[in-house]
Order: sequence, then C-alpha cells, then structure tokens
Amino acid sequence: MTPEEYLKLDRNSELRHEYVFGEVVPMVGGTFQHGVIAVNAMCALRNGLAKGPCHVLGCSLRVMLRRDAVYAYPDATVVCGKPEFLDEERDTLTNPKLLVEVLSPTTRNYDLGDKTRMYWQIPSLTDLLLIEQDKVWIEYWSRGPGGKWDRKLAGDLGDVLKIESLDCDLPVAEVYSGVEMRPVE
Repeated sequence: MTPEEYLKLDRNSELRHEYVFGEVVPMVGGTFQHGVIAVNAMCALRNGLAKGPCHVLGCSLRVMLRRDAVYAYPDATVVCGKPEFLDEERDTLTNPKLLVEVLSPTTRNYDLGDKTRMYWQIPSLTDLLLIEQDKVWIEYWSRGPGGKWDRKLAGDLGDVLKIESLDCDLPVAEVYSGVEMRPVE
C-alpha cells in the first residue's frame, strides 16, 4: 500500500491505523493502566508547559515519521510554536517536539527498538519518553548537541525528569498517580 492509499484508508475509517513501510497496522485498545498513564503524562506535561508556546496533544493525532514510509499515533505529542501539517487536512503533524509512548506487552519490543530509531529521524524531535505500564520505569531520550541522543532513566516515584529543551520538570509520581503496580516477580 502506498502512503497516499494508507492516508485515504485511515481518514475514512472509524479505527486508527499506523503505517510502517507499506504495511497497515491496526491500533488496538489499551489497558486501563495504559490509559491512566497516558493521560497523567499529558497532564503533567501540560502543567509544566503552562506558561510557554507549546501544546500537548493526545493519541488521536497522527504524526509523520517519514513521508514515504512511516506514520504513527503516539500516546501523547508536544508541539511548540506553529504546528506544521502534511496537507490541508491538518490531521498529520510533521513537527513534533516531544513524543510519549506508553509501552504495552504486545508492542514493547517494537516501541523500544525500531519505532524509537524511526522517531529519532524526525528533524524537529528533541525528546522522547518511553513509559512502562507494569512498573515504575521511564526511559527519557533527549537530542543533544550535534544530534546525538542521550538516555536518562527514572525508576523511582520520587524522581523528577528535567526536560531541558522545554524547560519542564516531569515528576514521575504524577505520571503513575492512581496506577496500581503489579508486584515485581
């Protein structure tokens, strides 16, 4: 399927689909924990960005990773300044600043591997949060000088991630607020 055929299909469907190198991947529903963590992350980001020119968006907005090959629906997106879109439909963002993925058991390896590497190719992207839903664990990737990506880990509810490019603090406890963790095995 071509990207154009994918966009037509996705725009006319009640279900959301991602597009990865010609394959259409239906987006399945998440768990309760997944939903709570995604909303908590959006709220914590919004609280930290309240005084700036950035907007926090939910999972209903498609993001273009590569025009010819990859489109995704991150769990949350931050765009700063004027949003840029693929076309006049204004439903596919091309200039995200920060993306959030809440990891699911079925997509975890893909999200941590290939999808992360594809996200890193977005020129406007400076920050990426990969959030576990079964334990307190956030991988925070930030693009440093020269385009090199650096990783920080947060594994304690008392941790606070400093998102320097946005001048925003992200308290881990807020991301996991109201989430019951399973015992570590």
